[in-house]
Amino acid sequence: MKKRGIIRSYSTGPYNKMNDTEQWIRISQGCPNRCDFCYEPPQRIVFPIPPIERNLVKIMDMNILSQECVLERIQYLGNQKVNNKVVHYELVCGVDHRFLNSDLAEALKEARFQKIRLAWDFGYIDQIRIRNALKSLMASGYRSRDMMVFMICNWEIPYEECLKKLYLCAIWSVKVADCYFDGQVSPNIEPIGWGARQIKDFRRRVRKHNQLVNFGIDPEMLRSKK
Repeated sequence: MKKRGIIRSYSTGPYNKMNDTEQWIRISQGCPNRCDFCYEPPQRIVFPIPPIERNLVKIMDMNILSQECVLERIQYLGNQKVNNKVVHYELVCGVDHRFLNSDLAEALKEARFQKIRLAWDFGYIDQIRIRNALKSLMASGYRSRDMMVFMICNWEIPYEECLKKLYLCAIWSVKVADCYFDGQVSPNIEPIGWGARQIKDFRRRVRKHNQLVNFGIDPEMLRSKK
């Protein structure tokens, strides 16, 4: 499958925006992996960390763990305070298990990085690597239900293989985010690697999966009994 033009605009360079409660920053750019589905440039650049001005900061870097001095930068962020209160952080993009280690997992937890998203971009064959990454994060204090696995859908990984990945995530009690190739979002997902019915079915299955992980039961069954 050849790359095609992106649907949404794709920004590069340093970023620092905020509203009354949240701040969004980009403090690095580039990824050495050169994945076929990704438009991130391979050249890695580190940007200065802007002043932290909100108690919730969302970091937009595509692959922050691949950058130089990332441990020191995470620790620096963890030491910041706003109005004498600690700051909580969130990585918008999925954590790359290829760069995750126990030191980084512990640093993320100590610096109050929340809602960890782990990228499972490729096939079922990577299950042991993904499981080990989840174990490393849990050993650092994260709970399985506080984490989420990103999956690239409607791409080269077949629908049937993503079903197997979804099943393992149920065993691990981690939620799933189904991300669709080329930045597409529902309801305007163009079938590229999957059929339209497969896309609709997988979205339905992921919603149900996340309900079960969150509640431990099927809340729709409870509503149907009322």
